[in-house]
This record gives sequence, C-alpha cells and structure tokens, in this order.
Amino acid sequence: MNIEAGKTIPNFMVAKENYLSKDFLVREKENLWPQVWQVACREQEIPKPGDYVVYDIADDSIIVARNRDGAIVAYHNVCPHRGRRLATGGGTTNQFRCGFHGWTFDTNGKNILVQDREDWKGALDCMQLDLHHVKVDSWGGFVFVNMNPDCEPLAEYLGVIPEYLGPYEFENMSFRWYMTLHLPANWKVALEAFIEGYHVAATHPQLLPYQGDDYSMSYAHGKHSNFGYPDAKSPIGMPSPRIKLEWPKDKRDGMLLFFTEYERQLKAIFTDRNHKAIEEKLKEIVPEDASAIEVMMAAIELGRQAAEEEGCGFPEKLTIEHIMKAGADWHVFPNCATLPWFDGALWYRSRPNGDDPDSCIFDIWSLKRYAKGQEPPIERQLHKSMDGVSAGQILDQDIANMGLVQKGMKSRAFKAAITNPLQEVPVKNFHRTLEQYVMGQSRD
Repeated sequence: MNIEAGKTIPNFMVAKENYLSKDFLVREKENLWPQVWQVACREQEIPKPGDYVVYDIADDSIIVARNRDGAIVAYHNVCPHRGRRLATGGGTTNQFRCGFHGWTFDTNGKNILVQDREDWKGALDCMQLDLHHVKVDSWGGFVFVNMNPDCEPLAEYLGVIPEYLGPYEFENMSFRWYMTLHLPANWKVALEAFIEGYHVAATHPQLLPYQGDDYSMSYAHGKHSNFGYPDAKSPIGMPSPRIKLEWPKDKRDGMLLFFTEYERQLKAIFTDRNHKAIEEKLKEIVPEDASAIEVMMAAIELGRQAAEEEGCGFPEKLTIEHIMKAGADWHVFPNCATLPWFDGALWYRSRPNGDDPDSCIFDIWSLKRYAKGQEPPIERQLHKSMDGVSAGQILDQDIANMGLVQKGMKSRAFKAAITNPLQEVPVKNFHRTLEQYVMGQSRD
C-alpha cells in the first residue's frame, strides 16, 4: 500500500490509505498518539484522592489519578520490572500493586515496594523504579494527557478553542449518559461523521421539517476546526429551505417539535429540563403570532429560568451572539468533536482498536448542567457489538454509514475521498494536520 499517495492527489482529496493502510496505522502509533494532547477522562471521573481511570490509546495505556494531595497525575500503566500492566478500567485505591511479582507504587507513581529487594544486592538503587510520568493538564473539566515530555503547553495546543468554547462552561457539566461502542470502521471514519454538517440532509431527513437551515459553512482554526450556520435563512423550529415547505403560521409548534424530537431521538445537546420547560410554558408566555426569532429567544430564556430554578446556574458569558460566532460543532484535534448548547453538550472521542484499521473504539458523552450534589452516578455502557443496540435514531443513522463507508473505500474503483470545499473543511483540515504528524508532510 502506497501511503505516499497523499503527495500526488489534489489538496481537497484524502487518500484512502489514510483509512485503510496498516502502515498508516503503525505510523499513527509512532508519530501521532505519543505527540498530541488528548482527552483521557473527565475530572468528574476522579473526584477524590485515590480515584483513577485507565485511558488506553493504541499500544499505550495511561493511568490518570488523584494523588493523596488531590492533584491530578498521570503515568504509563506498566510495571518497570517485567512490563505487566498494573490497572484496568477505574476505581479507587491508595496504591497500585503489580499482580505478577507484587511490586507496588503509590498514587504518585513512586515505587514503595520491591518484593525481595535484597536479592539485587543494591543493583537497583540507581535504576528507574518509579512509574514513568505523563504530562497532564485540564481544561473545561476534561483531563488531557501528552506522552511527549517536551510537548507544548495545553493552552498553546488548544489555540482558539478556549476563546470559542470557554463560555459554555463545560467544567460545570456532568455526564447525563456515557456510551462506548466498538464500531466496524477506522477511527477517522467514525469521527468524521460528526465534524461536518454536509451529511445532515441525506442521513437525517426526518430533521429537516424543524431543523432550520441545514446548509453549513466550515472553517479551519489551526489544528482544529468548526462548522455552523452563519447565513441561515431559517432558524431552529422552522423547516430547512432545502425542502421548500411553508413556515407554519404558529411558530411555537415548530419549536416544540424541535425540542421534543431531539429529546426523543438523542437525549443530548439540549437538555430534558429545557424540553420540559418549553413544553409546559412556551405557549403560555409567547403569543401565537410571535416571529420565529421571538419564539427561539423565548425558548432559550425558558431554559435559563429552568436551570436557575434547579440551582444549576447558567453560563454568564454565553450570549446568542457568541453562539452564532462559535458555530454548531467543533473538532478538537486529533480525536474529539463536540456540539454544545447553553446547558448541555454532546462530545465524541474516537480511538483505534488495536492493530485493526477496520475497527475503532468510539465514546459518546451526553453532558448536562446539574445542581451541585445532584449529579447522577456515572453509568458507562459498553457495547462491543451493535447487534440489538440503539444509541437513538440520530446516532443510529450516523453509525449505519460508518461500516458501509469502511467497506466501500476498499473498492478498486475508489481512489480518494473528495471533500466539499465549503462544508467539509474540517475533514480536509483534519487530514492535512494528521499527515504532518504521521508522515511529516503537508499538502497546503
């Protein structure tokens, strides 16, 4: 497989080797994952000293923990004696003990016991017996790790992300639900289903009568990218101009349908609290002849009131003007995407599954603002097969595409993916950045 094909195809195309080649996967393991900041977990998952989560990425495994002083630390999940992994999953502990020979480490990764140490007659005294630390930092309630000890600071890596997404206050959100799926597609195929809006009309046609304008514009921001609807001709609750339906006389009905269907089909981005407030009060406070914009602003205000009544607060710096500036969706390089709203958000994280370029591990997180102390317990669903499993109608439609894309790209007639120059900038930007890491080249 010629992974240098990227040098000979137009800039708006993506070589299929990026998705299918085992050589490309190996280079990702060597040149991408050890060099980038990536989300390992949420701070919510390790709230107390001794709490830990294991983050597996390709051949590497990292323990993220709270030490006894409450600081977040991270280190490679491997015993320096004979290479056994120390931990799986997550939990709470005051030490990590290797199940092979009993070597033991505290929550800072310091070696506190070598079984029968006297056997070495002092030869271990000058050796690295502690666990090897990994760079760790936090933003927005997410814990990021980087295996490169000389990496750039997280704030520098994130670039404009805090400017655009900081006002959403992700740090004040908690898991509403958490699902991990093993999918029959490359990790990039899975991620790309959620970093462009070009697919909405064909993949999710049921949304068009109340989605508003589905024609998106997308932009690159260094490593990262976003898309939104800056020139939308129809606001949410109204039909997409694409389907040429007349706007309903009573604009409130479209807004009710929008929030009802997103709650029924997705249970993410927009909260159940916001949906309930709109269902119960929208027609009480908004007249029948209100404009679509008036109805939308009333829906936002009802969501704010409901959140504050529950003691959740509301993001003070987040205005409708900022939401328009930020857009609808962000790709956080390399492997996360998010669709945020005032008091909720949907996050995705995609990872390779071992050495199989045709498989990935895909995490889906629905986040929501809760009153302090009212956060539900974290319930992680893991599905290694999608047989009989539903993630909701919208996500089921997206997931159905992934396996068919992975299979279709293997056709001898398919040479490269062709990215839409206006609506699929994030896909193009993703691969140009990826190729710089993986192959040390750029086609810009």
